[in-house]
Amino acid sequence: MTTSEASTPRTNGSGVLRTEVLIVGAGPAGTAAAITLARAGRAVTVVDKAVFPRDKCCGDGLTTGALRELESLGLDPHDVPSWTAIDEVWMRSPSGRVVQMQLPERSSNGQFSAVARRTDLDAALVRLAVAAGAAVREGTALRSIRTLPDHVEALLDDGTTVTADVAIAADGMWSPTRKMLHLNEDGYLGEWHAFRQYLTGVTGPAAQRQYVWFEPDVLPGYVWSFPVDGEPGTVNFGFGVPRDGRRIPDMKSTWSDLLGRAHIAEALGADATAVDRPTAWPIPARIDRAVMAFGRVLFVGDAVGATDLMTGEGIGQALLTGRLAGEAVAHYPQGATARAISERYRQSVREHLFADHRMSVWLGRVLRYPLGARGAIRVVAINDWTRRNFVRWMFEDEPRAVLLTPRRWHRRFLARQGAYVGHSTTVRRYAHASD
Repeated sequence: MTTSEASTPRTNGSGVLRTEVLIVGAGPAGTAAAITLARAGRAVTVVDKAVFPRDKCCGDGLTTGALRELESLGLDPHDVPSWTAIDEVWMRSPSGRVVQMQLPERSSNGQFSAVARRTDLDAALVRLAVAAGAAVREGTALRSIRTLPDHVEALLDDGTTVTADVAIAADGMWSPTRKMLHLNEDGYLGEWHAFRQYLTGVTGPAAQRQYVWFEPDVLPGYVWSFPVDGEPGTVNFGFGVPRDGRRIPDMKSTWSDLLGRAHIAEALGADATAVDRPTAWPIPARIDRAVMAFGRVLFVGDAVGATDLMTGEGIGQALLTGRLAGEAVAHYPQGATARAISERYRQSVREHLFADHRMSVWLGRVLRYPLGARGAIRVVAINDWTRRNFVRWMFEDEPRAVLLTPRRWHRRFLARQGAYVGHSTTVRRYAHASD
């Protein structure tokens, strides 16, 4: 168990812990909420059944939006050993057309894309939460929870009873908190399903490039290879497919088949070797239909379905919803009504994510068919301007539906700097290479 000496939650002699905010889950959403609240002077207790560092099945990619959230929380990339900054993206159309997209020069504009193992990233965020003043109980699971008119009461598996003004559920796709509050939807398996495995010994161009392949039989999903660990040779390789009523393929056999395709094998090189175990996971992406709050409990991250339906990206959305939940609680003095807190949180989430979700739904329909994906990439490849600005939009430098939401317009549209401008870093910068 890790706790911060500066935190104020206290346990009395009868095994009851009193805290202002209980956060269930210490991933990006939970730690973002914890850091936000602790810095606002609130007493915060975070519980997680895992002991960090721990692995988390993920593509490991960090968009511009995610990087800006991490920077605002104060995360230093040096604290994440596998942090790998990315400057180029190579995208392959179903027709076989390959488009190279260059992100802005990092030395003067900051980082717009990076890759980091969740093992490293989440552990660094836990340390940051503790440093901010949150009490973090690792290896401690939630056993039961109930929300009452003026507080939340939870029982932990170590026998501790926790009373809090508010609880924030950041406990993932299968949220135990949601289940204990009888909010589960029977048979729900998420909007996406993804499969990944790490490869080492990568000697092809994928050792230094971020690849996205739109394979005809995977659409509107995609295949990825993201270099990771700061040195060439290790990649996160996987693919994601939507659950849109079609049968989900056998993930492992599809993965093996993809590795054998000539253009993918060439990118990886002849010596690429799978390490560790392959992992598959469901991805929830239904923020517009999810229960965002129930009584004195707010749901964030995967627990509220806050994933981009077009890409399956969820780290940036987890950080954002965690921060918004923390800000909603911190906005009111202790003892505020559940209705006031939950409505402020709901409104913030609507403003930040609903229009973007609807845009992703529409784009997913276009990309479902090879003709749509080929047409989209053809438009992207028109000239340097379209390539440069598409990749920035794809990495959420701007909100997905920014053009349709005038309230979010600003003068520096697709011209802002990225995250960590001027940050002295040892992570590699890939040199430009051509096919």
